[in-house]
Amino acid sequence: MSAEKRTIQFKLNGRDVSADVAPHWNMVELLQGEFGLTGARESCGQGLCGCCTVLMDGLAVTGCLSLAILADGKDIETIESQDADGELSAEQRAFIESGGLQCGYCTPGMILMAKKLLDENPNPTDDDVRHYLSGNLCRCAAYPEIIAAVHRAAELRRAT
Repeated sequence: MSAEKRTIQFKLNGRDVSADVAPHWNMVELLQGEFGLTGARESCGQGLCGCCTVLMDGLAVTGCLSLAILADGKDIETIESQDADGELSAEQRAFIESGGLQCGYCTPGMILMAKKLLDENPNPTDDDVRHYLSGNLCRCAAYPEIIAAVHRAAELRRAT
């Protein structure tokens, strides 16, 4: 017996969208399968690594554990929203400039969390950055560069 899909409507990266979702789909399955957005990646499948981070109504959630049906009526933001008219965000530019990415697998989640941190605290200390990004794991161990990237993004934000 197959589960019936349900139509949900939500805002995705600033656009009103709808999708037919199965009750068991998670947010990553919805974003990749229905919208072709591959920035949020399922890695651990347990909500421990941060590779699947998306913002739901401004709060960071793990896309591998969040049921897609919960997006109904919400505002969902993914890494794909971070470049406006082809311009990289301050966080994206800083990660490139500072070498805060190596393989790039964890980078979308790191960038979204860096954005959230800088939205809340425009002048974080190293300890603030470490604490805020503690739910995001980098298997390449680029942590010093990631911390430098967050500080560089703060500088770029202040310059605009």
